[in-house]
Amino acid sequence: MKLNQVLASLNQIEKSKFINCLDKLCSSVERGDERLTERLDKMNRQIKDASGSEITQLFHVIKPHYKEFVREQLEMSGASLALMLNILTRDGNSIARVAWLEQLYSREREATEHLAQNIKALLADNGEHDDFGKEHRLKIFKDCFEVAFTNDLRVNREAKISDDERTILNQLAKHLKISRDEVIAVEHLFEPVRAEANTVDDCLQTLREMGLVFINRKRSEVLIADELVALLNELQGKTLADKHMLRVLRCFSDAELSNILKAYGKRIRGVSRVEKIHTIQQSGIDIRSILATDLFDNDEGLNKRKERLKQLMDDLDMDVDRLGTTLDDRINILIHELQGASEREFVALSASGYKEMFDTLETNFEGVSPDGKSESLTQRIRREFELEDIEDINTERLRALSITPHDVLYLLSNDEVKRVRDVLKLSKRGNPRALVLEAFASANDKLIENFALLACRDLAGLKQAGIDIAESDIGSKFEEAAKTILEELDLNIDEELRKSINTAKDKADIIISISDDDVIIGEAKTFKNGDFAKYSTTSRQVKAYAKRCENQGRRVAQVLIIAPTFSKDFIESAEMDTEVNISLLTADGLKQIHNAYTTKRKPNFSPKLFTKGGLLKAELIAKNL
Repeated sequence: MKLNQVLASLNQIEKSKFINCLDKLCSSVERGDERLTERLDKMNRQIKDASGSEITQLFHVIKPHYKEFVREQLEMSGASLALMLNILTRDGNSIARVAWLEQLYSREREATEHLAQNIKALLADNGEHDDFGKEHRLKIFKDCFEVAFTNDLRVNREAKISDDERTILNQLAKHLKISRDEVIAVEHLFEPVRAEANTVDDCLQTLREMGLVFINRKRSEVLIADELVALLNELQGKTLADKHMLRVLRCFSDAELSNILKAYGKRIRGVSRVEKIHTIQQSGIDIRSILATDLFDNDEGLNKRKERLKQLMDDLDMDVDRLGTTLDDRINILIHELQGASEREFVALSASGYKEMFDTLETNFEGVSPDGKSESLTQRIRREFELEDIEDINTERLRALSITPHDVLYLLSNDEVKRVRDVLKLSKRGNPRALVLEAFASANDKLIENFALLACRDLAGLKQAGIDIAESDIGSKFEEAAKTILEELDLNIDEELRKSINTAKDKADIIISISDDDVIIGEAKTFKNGDFAKYSTTSRQVKAYAKRCENQGRRVAQVLIIAPTFSKDFIESAEMDTEVNISLLTADGLKQIHNAYTTKRKPNFSPKLFTKGGLLKAELIAKNL
């Protein structure tokens, strides 16, 4: 979830620690920073009274200073806090109940303790090593870690690993082929991760004081914004999110996966492909090391390595402007594309297309868990992203956790996704995941093409157009198609704000953010016979939504009602309403604007065109794009 969305979902007390951190930093580092001074002046220097959007903009300006502040604080923290951060920054854990985090912490600590004892026993049993094998390399790293850790004791200070020492140790681990989980286990031998009952709560309070996490007391829920996860990953030296690492691993052959495991002294005999991928992920092996050396046989030449990376980009359906001339160039381009993938992927498939894909996969997917039991898509998602059993799994929740349609498809093995492709009767040529995504994008395009039929609830016309739909689903499909059209007009559909203002009784259809604080409330209405005439009911709904938006610090610039056509009385009532500004747009009109927008080479569309009020002239808007 983006920082702006997190701030919008919390009260003033729950976000106060983060705001206080920014306030103190601004006071200490403003001198000489013109951008920061300009941003503070725009807010009248009232940080504590600023809106979520203003705070988010301030964060992006002060981020380099905040990052240094966090680095200094983490350097003084112990192994328990590091373990907690490792859990919070993993995919799927950005929103989690405190009780669930306690379970994950306990599980992670036990795994670390087990690996640490294995390493201790391995080094004790084998004594001296001179063959530079796995045991020898581990001993070198452990001895170096011990020196770094105990150096402080010589000058009568508490034993700690400083940031400078950790940087050196990380480089040492990289060259000795010591995986991240082994590094953590070695550290555990010298500074054990705490196991006390209140450890997680202490860690969370420390992180909250640093502004890194937010705690919703009412739901006993911890939230960490995407921007803060990215910042922590940089500090931890984590190049790629686990979900993106999984995509890369899915593209490797069994032999290539074995090469990676061999490089780090991991077992490969009698290990299945699924287990190989899981071991590499759990070990935390650096993606740059994998792509530069670990993937390949020792005698593989530079040109073959570069060609393999080019093939990998093709396998991942990357549309890059340049391939890069050197091996490092290609690695950097590949990583950069994956780091920025989430934003593009949410746009590539609409919210309604994502939901339809998820529902179809849930119905048609039959997977197998690591213990050999049958597994549904929901169970696979829970296991892979460490989601709590009591949590409802739906596309809204997945979007809040920044899990894209592509991420879901890459949870399926190559064989599993091919079976889904065959069930959906798609072509066997090309990337099966891309084919599945295209199928649902095409299905959504068909709804948009027949938008007017949806608006009029013309069931016969829809079936004739090849759209098999239940009459009870027409309203929701019309709403989803309207939302998709507005997204394709490059408008900012704010799902998190919509979700936060909705109640069990009243649910807004669409919220469009048009500036930092201004929004348009959209309402999509289908009607079977004649002109839409239910003004009193509709106006009561949208006024309730407007009030809830304003309670969250957002100004409702306009209400946009979309329907097949409007009665004369409806139009007059909307024009005379003094409580809210209402614009009316017919379904045909919205489709006309969309058609004009998609055919223009450089369309010029502004959401302010929807704020004119009254019945909008779609022909004129389309003509002037």
